[in-house]
Amino acid sequence: MLYLVPTPIGNLKDFTFRAVEVLNEVDFILCEDTRTSSKLLQHYNIKKPLTPYHQHNEHKVVDHLVTQLSAGKNIALITDAGTPGISDPAFLLVRACKAVGLPVTSLPGATAFVPALVNSGIPSSRFTFEGFIPLKKGKKTLMESLANEERTMIFYESPMRLVKTLELFKSYFGADRQAAVSRELTKMFEENMTDSLENLIIHFTAKQVKGEIVIVVAGKE
Repeated sequence: MLYLVPTPIGNLKDFTFRAVEVLNEVDFILCEDTRTSSKLLQHYNIKKPLTPYHQHNEHKVVDHLVTQLSAGKNIALITDAGTPGISDPAFLLVRACKAVGLPVTSLPGATAFVPALVNSGIPSSRFTFEGFIPLKKGKKTLMESLANEERTMIFYESPMRLVKTLELFKSYFGADRQAAVSRELTKMFEENMTDSLENLIIHFTAKQVKGEIVIVVAGKE
């Protein structure tokens, strides 16, 4: 069995009893960064081997992992934070498992865009999750395709590119479009701000921004 196990996005208490149970029972754990994951495992006294699995090696190791699963190994896949497969590695391995009939179980758990969306006050009945915006190739095409999107749009962004991305949204969606920025979710200095894109740009230009970012943008009326 391959288990996809969500991990806390900040506060280590946001971890389920079932997740701890699964990680204690598998043969080994796949993770993005062994240093980051070791802190979580130590906190819950989980003593299982960690094996690197990230965007730079997943194509190379996927066949080997399928072989081990086929031989009867139970493997858990975790990420540095959040749910595997949501802007994090998982898809290739899950697809390979499905192709040969291996069972896959995804545990429910932390995902950054859900609390950000609910907290925003922007309509959440219909939305599209876009993840990270392409740095260069495909950016213009993506933005043009979203210019008339009527559903709420959700994006991930790094603190270094936050203001530049808000300015990009302003140029395609207009300065008055409502949006929300959430950062440091579940942590001590969590910040959630909903306002026009213009005012969000002013606010975040005037301060040093840290932490992972979720941006929620209202759809076109």
